[in-house]
Amino acid sequence: MSFISLVSVEFMKIKRSKILFILLAATIILWLPSILNVHLNFGMQAEGISPENNFFIQGFMAMSWFMFPASMVICTVLLNQTERLNKGIIKMLALPIHSMKLCLAKFMVLLALAASQLLMMAGMYYGSAAICSAAQDYNFILPPVFVAKEMGLLFLSAIPMTAFFYMLSVSIQTPIFSVGIGLASIVPSVLIINTKLWFAYPMSYPFFVITSEYGKLAANLDTAQVTLIPWIPVAIAVTLITLFISCIRFGQAERRE
Repeated sequence: MSFISLVSVEFMKIKRSKILFILLAATIILWLPSILNVHLNFGMQAEGISPENNFFIQGFMAMSWFMFPASMVICTVLLNQTERLNKGIIKMLALPIHSMKLCLAKFMVLLALAASQLLMMAGMYYGSAAICSAAQDYNFILPPVFVAKEMGLLFLSAIPMTAFFYMLSVSIQTPIFSVGIGLASIVPSVLIINTKLWFAYPMSYPFFVITSEYGKLAANLDTAQVTLIPWIPVAIAVTLITLFISCIRFGQAERRE
């Protein structure tokens, strides 16, 4: 079976799950406060940022700090637990397919889910911006090219973080421990982005990227900017090492049963 076929099979599995519904519900909940408190964006002009830019960036900062990483933690656990509960992983391991291909196929689906939530986030942003524009008689809608660029940056920055969460779900058999460790690892990111070692902590990447964009949009705010070196080499290393560990650990517990 080809790798593409394996990925297709994994996509078929999530159609029967509630993962997409969970991702959509999270994005809806996230934007409700932004709509209710839209008037506060006008007070940020003193910081040198326009109301429409502040409306956008505040929503995405809230997402990138906790909602998005937490959603990925839940997705990784649900993907693996679905297989474990119905013994599907044992059936897959019995096939003449290398376990590494199975492992990476699931990770591709996880990345697709991350991209899906970002698309949902963009869609909810435009819906929320349209509602607020009508309510405040002010245009909160930003150009699609700008929003697409920010989505792309968020997605790329989230790959190492997602690989780390995937490693946790593969390595830790007990879901509550996997979720607990994953969620706990998100919290320090709000502190770590203010240190010089932020690049060594993949859970801080999405939040750091959005925070640095905030600094570009707000003339009177001074935030750290993204430096590609040493970030990119470290991010690649984190991704490769965590995926390597995931591939080694994938299916080990089931083989021992």
